[in-house]
Amino acid sequence: MQQIADPTGRTLFFDRVVARVSNVVFQVYTVAGQRRHKFQRRTVLKGTDCILFFWDSLIDQWEENIWSLKELLQFYGDRLISKSFSDPAEVPLVVCANKRDLEDIVEINKIREVLDKAKLNQTLIYETIAITGVNVKRGFVYAARQGVLNHYKKLQGEMPEQETA
Repeated sequence: MQQIADPTGRTLFFDRVVARVSNVVFQVYTVAGQRRHKFQRRTVLKGTDCILFFWDSLIDQWEENIWSLKELLQFYGDRLISKSFSDPAEVPLVVCANKRDLEDIVEINKIREVLDKAKLNQTLIYETIAITGVNVKRGFVYAARQGVLNHYKKLQGEMPEQETA
C-alpha cells in the first residue's frame, strides 16, 4: 500500500493499493474525509467504478457525514442512484456504517432515512468495525462485484459510458 500519512498516522491525501483477482485489476484508493482535502478527493474519484462510503457512526460526527455525503452527491449526482435492484446505479455505492463497536452511535435506521431522502434507496449498508475488519471485506466484495458487472454491461452496450467527476 502506498500512503502519505502525517506523524499521527492519519492519511493526508489518499492511500492506494493495486490488487489482481483473476483477470481483473482493482486500483483501490482511500481518501481522507477532512474538508480541506476536497480537491484531492475530486481528483482521486475521477473515473471511479464503485464507492465505499465509510460513515462514522459516532453521534458527534453526524454533521460531517452529512456534509461528506452531500459532497459525494455533488461529484456524482444521479450516477449514484439506482432505479431499482434490476437497474443498478452507474456508480455503485455501498455505505459502511463504521465504528459499530463503540457507544454513542447513530442507529442504522437514521442513516437509512438520510440515504432514502437522497434517493439512494437501493444503497446497501454494512455495519463495520474497520479496525478489526468486521464486514469491511464483505462491503468491498459487493462494491467490486457491482463495478465489474457494470463494466461488462458497458462492454456489451447495455450501459452508457461513465463521465468523469
